[in-house]
Amino acid sequence: MNPQPIEAAQALRELRSFDAVLDVRSPGEFALDHLPGAANWWVLDDAERARVGTLYKQQGSFEAKRVGAALVARNIALHIERSGADWPRRHRVLAYCWRGGNRSGAMAHVLAQIGFPVSVVRGGYKALRAALVDQLEALAQAQRLIVLCGPTGCGKSRLLQALQAHGAQVLDLERLAAHRGSVLGGMAAEPQPAQKAFETRIWELLRGFDPARPVFVESESRKIGRLQVPPALIERMRAAECLRLHAALDVRVQVLLGDYADMIADPSELQRRLQGLRELRGAQTVQRWQHLSAQGAFAELTRELLEQHYDPSYEASMRRNYQGFAQAGEWEIESAEAFEPMALRLRREWDPG
Repeated sequence: MNPQPIEAAQALRELRSFDAVLDVRSPGEFALDHLPGAANWWVLDDAERARVGTLYKQQGSFEAKRVGAALVARNIALHIERSGADWPRRHRVLAYCWRGGNRSGAMAHVLAQIGFPVSVVRGGYKALRAALVDQLEALAQAQRLIVLCGPTGCGKSRLLQALQAHGAQVLDLERLAAHRGSVLGGMAAEPQPAQKAFETRIWELLRGFDPARPVFVESESRKIGRLQVPPALIERMRAAECLRLHAALDVRVQVLLGDYADMIADPSELQRRLQGLRELRGAQTVQRWQHLSAQGAFAELTRELLEQHYDPSYEASMRRNYQGFAQAGEWEIESAEAFEPMALRLRREWDPG
């Protein structure tokens, strides 16, 4: 049995039909981005890949291949013994490396000789990436998006979570980006992914959605932390229907105190992030906010941040960027416990199926 080449676009369409997806690139390459569900069966780890590359430059291809072949053979055997020993005979395998060349070819050859049906992505990760970007653009255009709008603290992310819990289709971009979308929004427990991995996460969600049903998404700017929302998606969001959430200032303060509990638990980190507002709000104002943090006056700090930093430019920005904002119906958030019943109402009115 010989490995079969497969085009990248076809591999993406059929991804769920494979029993194993093997990314044979180095762990460093894999960490930056990989196909959903892929296992990292590296044939050269990062140090080995660097060593072989150095040999190629210093001593030529023959010596690099001689050393590399021994390393590759040893690593392939290790992966099969550790992770492939219980595979059934008809275990369908998809393998890819950087450009669909030597590394995936070596892995696929061994697995095919054992008797497994193996497909190798023609063009490797580079071709997969190009096909994924094309598919992501088409998927974004195919969605019926419902954009949740509302000033900071009105609980847009909480409502998305409640909607998802009740079976709605939800695209939570801040969760995918591991960032809450403001200067204070980084999540301490989870670093932001690479841009390519962020886009892969979005693609994975969108391809599983039913285009006949709405997809709820929070209004976002083009950037979430250091990541860019894909252009086709942000343009589709800005042309979509909007729902406008409203909450009294006291409710918003309570919501934010809950949402940012991790930061409240680390006042020194909060003070460091507030430093990033000096250029916009002035040194004296930021010093006051840092002092409130040091004193544990988090409710007062939150209120001032809303009134002086977040709210002043919110409505003008939304009217400028979201076409449906001005005509959007308003939904009142009466308390920090309002999101479950509101999610049920939204499901009944906007997504009864």
